[in-house]
Amino acid sequence: MRQVFGVDAKSLRYAIALLAERSWLFDDLVRELAAPRRTVEELLQAFGDDLERDGDLVRLRPDVVEAHREQAGSPHATDGLETEVARHIAHVPPPLPALDHVQATADTVVRRARWLDEHYDLRSTRLTFLGDHDLTALAVRALRPEADLTVIDVDDRILDYVDRQSSRTIRTVHADLRFGLPLSVMGKADIVFSDPPYTPEGMALFATRGLECLDDPPAGRLVLAYGYSPRHPALGHRTQRALVGLGLAFESIVPGFHRYSGAQAIGSAADLYVCQPTTKARKGGRKTSKQTIYTRGAQSLEAGETTTELLTALRGIAGQNGLDVEERGADWTKPITTKPGTAVAIDLGADPGPWLLRTLLAVNADRVAVLLPNSHPDLADAVSQRALTGLIGPKYRLRLLRSTPDNTHAVVVAEPPASATGHTDAAARAVLTRAHGRLGNTWPDAPDDVAGDRLIDLPRHRVAEVRDELAD
Repeated sequence: MRQVFGVDAKSLRYAIALLAERSWLFDDLVRELAAPRRTVEELLQAFGDDLERDGDLVRLRPDVVEAHREQAGSPHATDGLETEVARHIAHVPPPLPALDHVQATADTVVRRARWLDEHYDLRSTRLTFLGDHDLTALAVRALRPEADLTVIDVDDRILDYVDRQSSRTIRTVHADLRFGLPLSVMGKADIVFSDPPYTPEGMALFATRGLECLDDPPAGRLVLAYGYSPRHPALGHRTQRALVGLGLAFESIVPGFHRYSGAQAIGSAADLYVCQPTTKARKGGRKTSKQTIYTRGAQSLEAGETTTELLTALRGIAGQNGLDVEERGADWTKPITTKPGTAVAIDLGADPGPWLLRTLLAVNADRVAVLLPNSHPDLADAVSQRALTGLIGPKYRLRLLRSTPDNTHAVVVAEPPASATGHTDAAARAVLTRAHGRLGNTWPDAPDDVAGDRLIDLPRHRVAEVRDELAD
């Protein structure tokens, strides 16, 4: 019976309720369920001997009704959930404007969790969240402790918070969707939920990655939040056209489903889009995307490029003492290893925070010079600087050149330590220099909960834990 409706548990529950209530003619059942004739035929066939038949009438045998209701499950009550969600939101890390964070209200987050629980059987459905500053995953976890949940986010602070608040019962994975998804989360979901940036480029990118997350796209669903101002319908049309172009059909659009503390340009509200992938849905999208998918900050659609003067200065710093210089962009998804005597210059002028650590993990070179905003979180104060230098220390010694080459930028220069400082540092260095390998391969004693993951995909707080355990 689950195969008949797929992930749509609500329709299955409704069918059981109808057939338990009274006898039905086939045509009336099709009309009441609003399901295709073939689907209803398959459903009745799946019930088999549990159906009573009286001429053209069918109904469930009274003695099997409760068993079917138990198998189909029922939505959980949400008493007290809004209070718990409000407490989570009160302590969530502050929104990052550069990532278009606008906080959803507590009642919206509860409404999302309840809607997901009503429409899908979260006891057996694998649910992945692409970005979750609103903490919808925590609401679902409180509602359905047995649910299989994964949160993928570029913001390490959110992954840390979700990890702590869920007692690590929610899988957390770091990824910037512009550079692709880790293999460990591709094809592992039945439902994907996301509240993406509300630009056509951002919506299309998140939808593309959502398709890549789905195990069987035509059988799965993308559940998306999207809002646009009625004063600018052309923007809504562009975004909807981008989604349709990916091979998505709009199963339903629920107006004004989401409410926000902010986003007044769109009325502090957004619609709920339930998208069904067609057989032509493009599961394999572009490996990388434009960085400018947001509406604000250095990664907004209007942001300018780094000037030639800054890049020339960066190359000069990288090539000191006669090293050859390779220029690279922001992308840590694959390891970068250079020949001896080579430095790497990398422009991370649009880094919202997490790119620097991943870049230092991905690149193995005699010197790495990274251009950053002066306000970068890893450079903001002495505590942040010590945390970064300690974390990457077994692999690189860092020089932090603030206000270089100009007053709004900084350069981080990374060079391998001259010699090993001890066995524990050597062990940590071996893992940090092979960040794209499975931890179970690079670290034979890796704990089971990370052994199958790559270091580059772990949230930052878990990278720190690995580094500390190796030094223990």
